[in-house]
Order: sequence, then structure tokens, then C-alpha cells
Amino acid sequence: MAALMYQIFTSSGLVSLGIYHLVHTVHNFLLKSPRDYSAKPFYPLSLPSSRFRLLPLYLTIAALFFAFIHQTVISTYADPLLKGHTPVHRFTSLQSAGVIFLFLLLSLLLLLSESSSLLLPFPSDLFFGLASAFFYLQYSVSTAQAQVQTSDLQAKCDSNSARISALSSLLCLILACIPRLFIAEVGLGASVVLRGLWALQTGLSLYVEAFIPEGCHRLLDVVSGVEGSTKCEIDESKLRAVAILDLAFVVHVMIVMVILFLLYAVISKIVGVSRRFGPYEALPTTADSNHVQLKTLSGTQA
Repeated sequence: MAALMYQIFTSSGLVSLGIYHLVHTVHNFLLKSPRDYSAKPFYPLSLPSSRFRLLPLYLTIAALFFAFIHQTVISTYADPLLKGHTPVHRFTSLQSAGVIFLFLLLSLLLLLSESSSLLLPFPSDLFFGLASAFFYLQYSVSTAQAQVQTSDLQAKCDSNSARISALSSLLCLILACIPRLFIAEVGLGASVVLRGLWALQTGLSLYVEAFIPEGCHRLLDVVSGVEGSTKCEIDESKLRAVAILDLAFVVHVMIVMVILFLLYAVISKIVGVSRRFGPYEALPTTADSNHVQLKTLSGTQA
């Protein structure tokens, strides 16, 4: 149950962060011309009070800190169901905690840059370059975790998660080199949403009986009383379960695309209405209008 709750917490945080970034990215792109547009690591809230402008960044740091503590604590647990048993589980958990700690440091640097006038602004290309390196490191850790899993379903979930990390790393690298590429920033936000949805799918497929594919069961070490994830004993059931997870991954990609299209349509309509009923141009004064009329009359007489 604790593992499922952590997956739900991770999913809600990532989906919220991704949608928040998508909304502000599309809004920033529609308000500016392509020449003035540039990707940003963080978009503060547009509030009159400066106290709550950085609230999303505070929430992100708090969530990363909680995830770091969780990964550090579970590294002390025994896991005889993993290939290599408890020592391998300890090292893989510490690797995940280390990657989360790097993202936590990056968020703290961004917070100090946004809130303190004593520090120079954090360059966007440097931020995206570091984020690209950290996402690639996360890809390596997820790939290594997939290789040592006893559970075939857990390995498949970790493998798909590694692919999302690789995509995020590539998009961050592109933004570090070409910060005006709108599609890359949109893709980065969409990849964060996809990671959140896949975290939820992972929790449901591994820890909820109703979502476990047919022919698979929960792992349990009877002697130690340790519960693992889900495994399929028959090859036919394993192939069927992997195919179901691949289908679920495609469905989640489709959901992300639908969310993206809806956000773009709604925001573009709102921005269009605000431009239509926004600030008006001042009408010419009486003296200016008389001057224009006299100039027109004189030109007509000539």
C-alpha cells in the first residue's frame, strides 16, 4: 500500500508540474512574436503579491525533498526478491535518491536565482544543459533497475520510464542549444505529464489486484514476509502482460496529446479574446484631427 501511495503522489506531482509548464509555455508563445520567444526554466505566477509568485517552485522543492527521503529510507529495507537480493536493492535505491538529490539542488539554485537579488540570474542554457545531464543519468539508473528486476512487469515499467527520461534529456539538450524552439519546450512539458501518467500506471499494474494482468500474481517471500511487485510464471501470460503495458503506454501518449491540443485551443482563444478587448489605441485629439482635415482639404484644392 505504501508503494502504491508513493506512485500516486509521484503521478499527481508530475502531472501538475507538466500541465503548469505547458500552460505557461503556450501562453508565453502566443503573447510574443517568434522572434522574442525564448524557453524558460520556470514561469512565476502572475500575482500582485510577490510572496506567492514562486509557490510552484516551493512545491516542487518540497516534493523532491520528500521523494529523496523516501528513496533513502527504502534503501535500508530488505528485498530478497530482487536479483542480487538486498545489496543490489540498496544500491539501486541510493542511485535513485542521488538523481533526485541532483534535481533538488538544481531547483534550489533556480529558487535562489529567482528570489535573491544578490545572485546573478541563472542562465537558461545552463539550466537546460544540467537538466539534460540529470535526465540522462536517470535514464541510466532506470535501465539498470530494469535489468535486475525479478518481475517482468516491473522491468517493463522501468524500461518505459527510462525511455521517457531519455526523451526529456534530448529535449533539454535541444533547448540548451536552441532556446527559441517552441516545440521542444512543449515536448518537455508533455514528457513530464507522460512520466506522471506512467507512474500511476506502474502503481496500478503492480500493486492493485484489479489492474494486474491475467496470469500474473504478486510476489511474496514467505520466510521473510517481504512483498514484491508482480510476476508472470507462464511465458504466454508474460508476453500478454507486456503487450498490455505497451498498449497502455500508447494510450497514455494519446491522452497527453489530447491534453496538449485542448490546452493550446483554450489558451489561444483566451489570448485572442484578451487581444480583441485589450488596451485600445488612443484616438487623435481635436487639434490633430483638425490638422489632418485641413491638410486633406488643401491637397484636394491643389
